Amino acid sequence: MNIENKITENVKSALKQLYNADIDDKSIQIQKTNKGFAGDLTVVVFPFLKISKKNPEQTGQEIGAYLQETVDEISNFNVVKGFLNLEIAASFWIEKLNEIDKISGFGFANPAGNAPLVMIEYSSPNTNKPLHLGHIRNNLLGFSLSRIMAANGNRVVKTNIVNDRGIHICKSMLAWKLFGNGETPETSGLKGDHLVGKYYVEFDKHYKAEISALMEKGMSEDEAKKSAPLIVQAQEMLLKWENNDLEIRELWKMMNAWVYAGFAETYKKLGVDFDKIYYESETYLEGKGKVEEGLQKGVFYRREDGSVWADLTADGLDEKLLLRADGTSVYMTQDIGTAKLRFDDFPIDRMIYVVGNEQNYHFQVLSILLDKLGFAWGKSLVHFSYGMVELPEGKMKSREGTVVDADDLVAEMEQTALDTSRELGKLDGYTENEIRDTTSKIALGALKYFILKVDPRKNMTFNPKESIDFNGNTGPFIQYTYARIQSVLRKAAPLPCGEGLGEGLPLSEKELTLIQLLNDFPAIVKQAGEEYSPSVIANYVYDLTKEYNQFYHDFSILKEENEDLRAFRLALSENVAKVIKNALYLLGIEVVERM
Repeated sequence: MNIENKITENVKSALKQLYNADIDDKSIQIQKTNKGFAGDLTVVVFPFLKISKKNPEQTGQEIGAYLQETVDEISNFNVVKGFLNLEIAASFWIEKLNEIDKISGFGFANPAGNAPLVMIEYSSPNTNKPLHLGHIRNNLLGFSLSRIMAANGNRVVKTNIVNDRGIHICKSMLAWKLFGNGETPETSGLKGDHLVGKYYVEFDKHYKAEISALMEKGMSEDEAKKSAPLIVQAQEMLLKWENNDLEIRELWKMMNAWVYAGFAETYKKLGVDFDKIYYESETYLEGKGKVEEGLQKGVFYRREDGSVWADLTADGLDEKLLLRADGTSVYMTQDIGTAKLRFDDFPIDRMIYVVGNEQNYHFQVLSILLDKLGFAWGKSLVHFSYGMVELPEGKMKSREGTVVDADDLVAEMEQTALDTSRELGKLDGYTENEIRDTTSKIALGALKYFILKVDPRKNMTFNPKESIDFNGNTGPFIQYTYARIQSVLRKAAPLPCGEGLGEGLPLSEKELTLIQLLNDFPAIVKQAGEEYSPSVIANYVYDLTKEYNQFYHDFSILKEENEDLRAFRLALSENVAKVIKNALYLLGIEVVERM
């Protein structure tokens, strides 16, 4: 039984003994004592005043005295207004450190064979352009969430849905066919996804010129957009694709293969992966089949023009188009088809979609439709909705070629990490291979931490220069602290045995605070899983790192003359490093052993 549960049980006993009252666990609030007050844990007294019929101070004093008498771990207490602050004995925290010391995967639950199966979808790129900064936030959130859910004892399947069909794909294909002169990734020296993205921008440039020319001849803007030769040709190409035209399909396969090779390289660089990839070109027909099935069951209805709709007015929403009059599918149909294939492949208990907040309504509708179609997890699907990410210069636009693509950003981060590290002398004595490896880890650590420390629901501005700083709330600061601890441990080798460390020693408040922070880690992992928020982990590991650096500054470790105290501080440092490493693992960040 952990200390919070033990206190809860004894508070219930106190209320029964003192006031002859029974109370449930939910009415007992226990929280960490606010800084500036003596104590470790605080019991909120206000809910008990109706029972005690006394003022907050008297009630707190009576319950506090009872707890100090019955709970060995409570060494003292004080009451501030309606808050009962409990001081936990140092011996309890020392025992906790010894327990933590024995568990290498401290904070992580091991999933049992019958654990819930959670599927997480993230990335969802289009095959007409390379991954950009927005995709980076999506990928990092999804991958981190997959590790957090696994650490909470779930079985996890990571999936991706690739948007590989539609008019936007045909735009890149048509532009390459008209203006590409047979250019390939090999002849151009460009990554395949960059090459295809180049022609998406090229299409938009020529399309806009055609619109302007038609408007000069007297057409309205709407008419010009529909009549421009390029868009007409792109629509014809899409129709040919849907009719399995051999030439168009071969062109589509070739250009998609270029893009997939480019994506694979970027994913590897970012350190993210997937257990299963689905493709819209394979799911949209499945979706049409499920809609037809829903039509037969009376879940959906057909209008006079032949289009198929879902009437969701009884659910407080509106009517939703599922198949156009010409029989072509919409995004919702494709998502239904993808869900069908996934449910065929895996016995999913929970489905989490990592998609931007502009799609909130879409997933509200999808949840209802999947439930109506009989998917067990439909009603409880989770839309992990996140905000936009921008640069200090503002928003990005793919069609105009003003996005910051992922590869360029990572390359810039690595160069900045190299320059900053050299300037601070952190790479002295390194070989070229070590420099490349270390600066890559620092760069990606900076990028991932800067993005993941922000509440995912909020919009954010990513500043590359701010993210690579060896001081402050940054990835490199945390990586540097880990490396510093490893340096201390190497100098102390061999390390003392961990059994019974710290027993009987007069430990400082700073040392006890560090143990308490370490002890919080499993609860933090649980909270991050319940809230679907990697930022909970990021902010925790920063607090732990900051606290350790203050301890390192104020107390001697290697030069401590008391051997028992030296051994304790080494063990404390080793376990701080372990939890830092475990926390960074959940964020998808690698540690650096020396820096």
